[in-house]
Amino acid sequence: MPGRVITVAPQKGGSGKATIAANLAVAYLRQGLSVALLDTDPQGSLGRWFMARRALGRAEGLEFSTSSAWGVSYECEKLRKTADVVLIDTPPKVDADLRPALREADVVLVPVASSHVDLWATDGVLDLARREGRRAVIVMNRMRSGTRLSADVAAAAGALAADLADSTLGNRTVYAETLGQGLGVQESGRRGSADAEIEALAREVQDGFAAD
Repeated sequence: MPGRVITVAPQKGGSGKATIAANLAVAYLRQGLSVALLDTDPQGSLGRWFMARRALGRAEGLEFSTSSAWGVSYECEKLRKTADVVLIDTPPKVDADLRPALREADVVLVPVASSHVDLWATDGVLDLARREGRRAVIVMNRMRSGTRLSADVAAAAGALAADLADSTLGNRTVYAETLGQGLGVQESGRRGSADAEIEALAREVQDGFAAD
């Protein structure tokens, strides 16, 4: 069975897309799945994470590739044959270059930090995903538990023309710390809320595949 493709596609920079892609990769590796990363963002954050991980000798079961927009379909065709899960990190912009990554996706994850500005910036991505006939799921990121702002943004996200993930990610320093080390939060050695958040998101995405 060809691998499933998860495209992480925010319109606004700083939404945590590389963090989500890297941590989902680790979560699926821990399940015994093979994972491929495709970095199409010129900033290369996901690629730097992979190289840091490779330097630790922890790249087993993990493939990495880069591509410009025109090469996404070709790379995905190859990676689907060898990996159970393909994760695509995209540039933080919405234009014709994003379409190939959306077209290849089985699901499009749209991270939204807990601000109305970030939420407003999802319009373009959600519109392109809809035009490509792809399921888009908004993932609330950097949520501050118990705050009115986070609650308001989450409520507004639920009213958009996209699914809203039940799983949310908190505003925790462990995400940034482990990303810089080439690790996922589940490998930090500190069992905590972040581990449970990533596990829940990974499982929710898989459950969505099963329901398709």
